[in-house]
Order: sequence, then structure tokens, then C-alpha cells
Amino acid sequence: MAMIIGLQYPERFYAASSFVGFDGSNSPTKSNFSNSTALLFYTLYKQATIGPCNTPEPSTWKIVEHSKWASWKQLGNMSSAEAMRLFVKILEEEDPSWYSRASDSVIEPVIDVQMNHSSKVEPVIKNGNSYPETKTISSENKSQVGTQDKDVVVEGFGSVRVYDQWIAPPVSGQRPKGRYEHGAAVVQDKLYIYGGNRNGSYLSDLHVLDFGSSTWSKIEAKAGAESPVTLISCAGHSLIPWGNKLLAVAGHTKDPSESIRVKAFDLQTSTWSDLTIYGKAPVSRGGQSVNLVGSSLVVFGGQDAKRTLLNDLHILDLETMTWDEIDAVGVPPSPRSDHTAAVHVDRYLLIFGGGSHATCYNDLHVLDMQTMKWSPPTQKGDVPTPRAGHAGVTVGENWFIVGGGDNKSGVSDTVVLNMSTLSWSAVTSAQGHSPVASEGLSLVVSSFNGVDVLISFGGYNGCYNNEVYVLKPSCKSTVQSKTAENSIPDRVSAVQNAADTPHAEAEFGARHEGKVREIVVDNAGATKSNGDPISAMKAEIEELESTLSTEKLQTLQLKQERAEAESRNSDLYKELQSVRGQLAVEQSRCFKFEVAVAELGQKLQSIGTLQRELELLRRQKSTSEQAALNAKQRQSSGGGVWDWLAGTPGQKEDHD
Repeated sequence: MAMIIGLQYPERFYAASSFVGFDGSNSPTKSNFSNSTALLFYTLYKQATIGPCNTPEPSTWKIVEHSKWASWKQLGNMSSAEAMRLFVKILEEEDPSWYSRASDSVIEPVIDVQMNHSSKVEPVIKNGNSYPETKTISSENKSQVGTQDKDVVVEGFGSVRVYDQWIAPPVSGQRPKGRYEHGAAVVQDKLYIYGGNRNGSYLSDLHVLDFGSSTWSKIEAKAGAESPVTLISCAGHSLIPWGNKLLAVAGHTKDPSESIRVKAFDLQTSTWSDLTIYGKAPVSRGGQSVNLVGSSLVVFGGQDAKRTLLNDLHILDLETMTWDEIDAVGVPPSPRSDHTAAVHVDRYLLIFGGGSHATCYNDLHVLDMQTMKWSPPTQKGDVPTPRAGHAGVTVGENWFIVGGGDNKSGVSDTVVLNMSTLSWSAVTSAQGHSPVASEGLSLVVSSFNGVDVLISFGGYNGCYNNEVYVLKPSCKSTVQSKTAENSIPDRVSAVQNAADTPHAEAEFGARHEGKVREIVVDNAGATKSNGDPISAMKAEIEELESTLSTEKLQTLQLKQERAEAESRNSDLYKELQSVRGQLAVEQSRCFKFEVAVAELGQKLQSIGTLQRELELLRRQKSTSEQAALNAKQRQSSGGGVWDWLAGTPGQKEDHD
């Protein structure tokens, strides 16, 4: 849900306070809010109906009363209107469909200011000449709502005669209801409006404005036969033209899905269908930015169904219908929603503004989609004030920013950023409660007779608008987009890093920077050369494009050689790792062999010792046996001598 700018009528606040239960009734929704939300409602209600807190501080022992008093005191001197606005804003975020269920006893005077419905032209005498004066009159109360310049005549979208001024052209037909956070797209001189938010309810209707006849009509869409889709009311989505189809991407719904849905509306058959998409889809969200780059959709940021702010980056390839989440390097924008995004020379994605739950931003971020690196740019000129819920559209190298709010009031200025020089400048400023100073408006560009015209529709600035406004910008694109491709890196400090930018492109940008500036043509038509300036400029551009193509080809070749070298290094590294692994295995085996050899050596030493002991035992045995034999021999021979001496013949007598 976008941040809603200051309310013009208090009736909606009283309807909201009655719905919550501050009118003394027992509202069935009173107990459906958390304690913190209920405390916010209480303090804002007090601030809106009584004013700043001047009551004495209660005792700290009374915890509930002291919390209420402290919360109320913190609001300080906040105005009653701002407190009413915040009260309604918080309720719409907590319960988007509250108003449709609110009590019939409190009716908000919703006003769709009919600034385009009828107009009255009166002559004005100026310097003796008669000029028609266009005044826009409300068809409901016939009171004058706004007056255009007296010398402005608007007969249709292609007949705007002044520059840099928002003008309400006359339109007819069945106009859409006032709304904001809708989707808008231009296809073949027709403006398509789909969905949006009104009275806290989401819409699902589809309307078309024919620029040729300046006529509104409602399209009765139906479900397709192949992939039929039930029309779901949504807001905060993006509407992207793609061939003969309109793609409705993401958005807040009453019953949100888990992931982003992409629906396609066939302009020829007037049928809706769900696209079959592969890959991991991003979480469902609203308030994101979606940009068409070639055949891909680049999705950034937003807020999911749980009110979590996001700063993720996803790309949907429309040819393969595949999601891809991008993990970009560098410092990305902080999580936000209701910002704007633009693409420059199909390479740089620029993010500006947006809001969180507490503040609005006016920072600018650049993503180089070739290197996928976020970088903080150096901005020039008068940087716009913080805002969220604004709209933007590019015309050549110029990015126009319109409307939005800063959480206090609507932003009335229309500014433009030159995306080549990153220089801001003011275009115009709306007066009073102009619809172009609304939040949640849409902004598109269309060409009439070769002239680009900005077209805004809808928005919320205290009432829901359904007006169409046009502006013919005076600033033109000073150089062809291709020659300006190297201008953004000059303003982005991180892109200047030689480690992240190919050397060939960096040298080319430095060598030809002065040359590109020389061929810049101002709005008066001044050129750098004599003779035919157009031919000279075209020749310079062709030369630069040829040189750039050569440098890019060389860069591509260097990248290929680098990739091949890295591939070879990778293979060698893998082979080295394999050899190291084999060597480790062999070292382990060698170690085992050494251990086995050592064990065998020890065993051999043991065997030698045993052999010596065995030899010693053998010698001892032999010696013992010889001694025994000698003793026996001595015993045998010694007995015969003594017998002979004794006169006993011994054995002879026995034989006799």
C-alpha cells in the first residue's frame, strides 16, 4: 500500500474511526487489531480530535494509561489533518476492504473531479487580439475547478501548442472511476487502464482511451480458452505492453498468492490468460518496478503481503518464460516500494525515490546490467525532494518524474533527469490540488505527428482522480542513445573501477569523451561544424559507432581468451589436485612399507640371536656327549688291569 498524501475531507476519517470503534459503538472489528496497532489508532484519534497532548502525565504504576499518554505526547504538534490521514492510511494497510464494510450511517463524499468531462471556451482580448480561453468546468456542480493558460488551445492529444505545461484535453465516453495504484500502458495510440485502488477496495476493470477520437470505453474482458484466469482485483501492479498483449505483473490482492503472477491480456481477442512460467518465481508483492529490457522483464523491490519491504532483483525471460534471481554485487538500494525505475541504453537500470514504513527517499541508484553491479552515482543539478508513489517515463535520454507524496503532502513539481549526465532540472509545477500532484498516478508517453507527449491519469490527493492530463516537453534528447552509453560510468564512481570495467571500453570512453560532447546539439540547433550539420553529426556518430563496435569486438575476444585461459587453468588445477592425491596415496604406501621393513629387520635380528643361542647349545651338547664317552672308555679300560694284577684272569676263566 502506498503512502497516501494529505486528506482533503475529514468524513473518511470519521468513517474509519467509527469502523474501528471510537464512536462508542461495539465495532466487531475493534478486537481484530494488535495491541500496537490499537495504540496507534488511539493516539492518532486523540491528536486528530483534540490536538497535542496537554494532559498531566499519569503515574507510571498505571502502565496502560501511561503508555497511551506517552504515545500521544510523542506526536508533538502534528496537525489534525495529518493525524486523520495517518489514521486512515494505517487502517487501509491493515484492512484494505474496510470501507466496503463500513457503516452506511457515515458516507464519504467521494469526489471524482470532472476536469475533462466538459469544457467551456470564452474569448479573451489580449493586445487587441482575440484568443480563446479554455476553462474546465465540473459537470457535477458546475463550479470552476481549474483554469488553463489563456493562450492555450487544446482540441486533441496531438494539438497541444505550449511546452512544459500540464493541460487537460477534452475527452468523452464512459470514463473509469477515480483510482490510484493502477496499471497503464500505451499500444497503438490507445491508453489502457487496468485495476487500481479506490475506497480501500481493489479493482479489476479494464478501460481504453482512444487518442484519435479522445473517447473512453470499457473493455468487457473474458477468460481465455487455453489458460483461463479468473479476473482478480489488484492494485500496485505493473502493466507492460508485449507484442499484441498486455502483461499484468504482480500487485496487491485480497487473497495474495505465494509468488508473483503474470497475466496476459490479448488485445485482439479481449481475453485474459495465466502465463506458464518456469524457474523460482519471486514472492508476491505490490509497489515494485517492472521494466522491459529487450525481451526480459526486470523486477525490483516492492512490498509483500506481510508488509515486508524488498530490494531483491529478478529477471523474467519472456522468450523462455523463465525466472532468474540476480545476485548483484555492490550496495543495492535499501528495501522500498512505490519507487520508479528507468532503463538507459538497454544497459543501466536507474532507481529513484520510493518509501519505507517511516520515510520517503530521493536517492538515485544505478545498476550496470552487464556487470550486474550496483553503484552510487554523482548527481548534478537540483536533486528532487523525497517522494513515493510518483510516476516516471523516459523520452530518449530524459527521464520525467511526476507527482508522488512525501508523507505530508503531494509533490507538485515535475522534474527531468538527463540520464547521460545525471543532471536534474525542473520542468513545471502544478498549482493547488492538481491531479498531477497526486500519489499513485500513472504516466506514459505517446507520439503524435512525431511529437512526444506525456500523458498522466488518475491518482489520489484527497480524492480519487480520473482525469487525463498531457504535457509536451521542450527538452529534447541531445545525442543518440548509443553515443551516450559511456556517459553514465563517468558519473558512477564504482563503474570507473578498472577491475570491473573492460579496459578497452574504458579507454574508448576516455578517448572519445570530448568528441561526443562536440557533436551535442542544443535546442536552438547550434552545431560544431560548418556546412551541413546533420551530415557531419551522422558521420561522427557512424565513426564512433564503428570504433565502439571494434572495441567491443576486441573486448569480447579478450573475454573469450580469458575464459579459455581460466578453463585451461581450471583443468590444470584439477590435474594437479589429482596428482597430489595420487602422491599422497603413494606416500602412505611407502610409509607402510617402511614400517613393514623395520618390523622385518627386527625379526631378522631376533632370528640371528636365536641361531647363535642354538649353535651354543649344540656345542654344549657335543661337549657333554664327548665327555660322557671318554668317561665310559676310561671306566672300561681301567677295570681289566686291576683284575690282572689281582691274579684273576677274568673272562678267560669264564671261557675255560
